[in-house]
Amino acid sequence: MKIQVLTASALLLIFSNSAMAKVSQQQAKKLGTELTSMGAQQAANASGTIPRYTGGLSEDLAADPFVDIYAHERPLFTITAKNVSQYKEKLSDGQLALFKKFPDSYTMPVYETHRTAAYPKDTYAKARKNATSTELVDGGTGLSNFDETVPFAIPQNGLEVVWNHISRYRGGSVQRNLAQVLVQRNGEFTPITTRSDFVMPQYLTDSGNLKKDKNILFYYRSLIKSPARYTGNVVLVHETIDQIKQPRMAWTYNSGQRRVRRAPQIAYDAPAQASDGLKTTDQIDIFNGAPDRYDWKLVEKKEMYIPYNSYKLIEKSAKYKDIVGPGHINQDFTRYELHRVWQVEATLKEGARHIYQKRTFYVDEDTWQIGLADHYDNRGELWRVAEGHTMQFVNGNTPWYASITNYDLQSGRYAVELNSEERDAFLFNNRIKRKGFTAAAIRRMGKR
Repeated sequence: MKIQVLTASALLLIFSNSAMAKVSQQQAKKLGTELTSMGAQQAANASGTIPRYTGGLSEDLAADPFVDIYAHERPLFTITAKNVSQYKEKLSDGQLALFKKFPDSYTMPVYETHRTAAYPKDTYAKARKNATSTELVDGGTGLSNFDETVPFAIPQNGLEVVWNHISRYRGGSVQRNLAQVLVQRNGEFTPITTRSDFVMPQYLTDSGNLKKDKNILFYYRSLIKSPARYTGNVVLVHETIDQIKQPRMAWTYNSGQRRVRRAPQIAYDAPAQASDGLKTTDQIDIFNGAPDRYDWKLVEKKEMYIPYNSYKLIEKSAKYKDIVGPGHINQDFTRYELHRVWQVEATLKEGARHIYQKRTFYVDEDTWQIGLADHYDNRGELWRVAEGHTMQFVNGNTPWYASITNYDLQSGRYAVELNSEERDAFLFNNRIKRKGFTAAAIRRMGKR
């Protein structure tokens, strides 16, 4: 099922220097009725393979957020290299390429669809308010009249869809402990463990004066815990809402040199921290940062098989040595479901520089998270494929990624974020002050 959502004349608006139009009060009345408060279609699809949205998985429906509540379910069917042609209309080019590259091992177990996404009540209210007040400014590089969560529940173009992903609610304040696992062609791997803090200004313990954070979307810091050669290195980011008016502010602390440095290079296609060059800085969270180097096209809304309710990857019984394998992760730990997604295509602007000439994102309608991403090199060849393995964290009342895989089709290597062996993988409602996101603070953090 494909729904054409954009006209040629609407596309021209994306590149206008004037503010984008917000939706009318009449259009916004669809939110909470025909559409969910976050802008997804409320109704089931015609065949019933995507159910009606009934509120998602709330805090009181599960005692332990890391226990697979769907463990009793079995796949409806499994896609393999032998039958993939039957399902190709609901797969991305990247997924098809993985079947082609690994015909004997890459499979996709497809399960019953559960629309589990849920948020705090005030987040829904802010999404409805944003729909009639938030606008894109400066040619689409920033937001005005924005409050905390998705700005465009009823998007009019591709740039608005990607801003929904960039600015979506992720629990307000959370500490994550995870392993960035770098995997060689033969399956040998190196886990690089990190502790990171993500906080939106409203959730700082000293958030009383938000004028200090007028153009801050969130604060972020990441400390490498192991292996020894990286231990104590820290990255600090003040992510801005308008990164052209005020570029992202970033610092690094090098534990070997014992120095804090400003790091304006932490953006766009600079190699991501401790990734061995397998992903760019703007591939963290699948996509982040300023969208100004690309032209954004909203292609269509369609039904696709995307990773969802990915509890198997986060359960404490899951060991890294069992999940990681040559070429790709062990697909027995994955779960795919049929969901409606927005397909957005980003094409590098003339004169702009980036290692990816084109990128295609598939954004889940219920969470506004990117579920799949295909990255093309400057020859136009498919290079890297990302999958966001989503689940609902009932302890944070928010959907987020249990894991992200980044496959390099050309080298045969990949990077995967895992956390099942880490203590306190996701700590929501983490209490932290603004002064914790300063150069002095990361110098203290980085001491070995």
